Amino acid sequence: MKVHEFTIIASGLNPDTHDLANVFFEAGCDDAALSFQKGMIILEFDREAASFSAAVVSAFDNVVKAGAKVERFEPDHLVSLSDIAKRAGLSRSALTNYHKGERADNFPKPVARVTSESPLWDWCEVATWLHSRDQLSRDDMIQARIVKEANLVIDTHEIRPDHFIDRMTERVRQLEDA
Repeated sequence: MKVHEFTIIASGLNPDTHDLANVFFEAGCDDAALSFQKGMIILEFDREAASFSAAVVSAFDNVVKAGAKVERFEPDHLVSLSDIAKRAGLSRSALTNYHKGERADNFPKPVARVTSESPLWDWCEVATWLHSRDQLSRDDMIQARIVKEANLVIDTHEIRPDHFIDRMTERVRQLEDA
């Protein structure tokens, strides 16, 4: 089994009225570092599982069992060129050249802050492009898709935990077969 790293941003439990370390530990989050930022619960997982998708689904289930609401998974799908460079192990200058079309064609277009000096790209689109050029592993590309899909499922549904698990299991199967 492999260790998978990701973060869950959660809400719904007050650290003043709950012993959150114990609550999350007892719910199965013994592999997560717990912190609080801007009123949110941050759980940074190093989860051992057969696959990234299995790690995401089991962590979601554990956080819900603790009584918290999962707001989203990270790493976020909106990324700067610096974020892309770090995630892909490439230089910032290489990505600038890709973006400008000087070293490769069809680099994905920014999806946010298009008119600003700090545009953002969809990591899933960039990961797919990098994978097609053999600059990112298939596993990393699928991981980007899983995180994005998990957040879409969370954002578009007031979802019961069992529905999330069923929906994610179905989507992961589709993503891995693609």
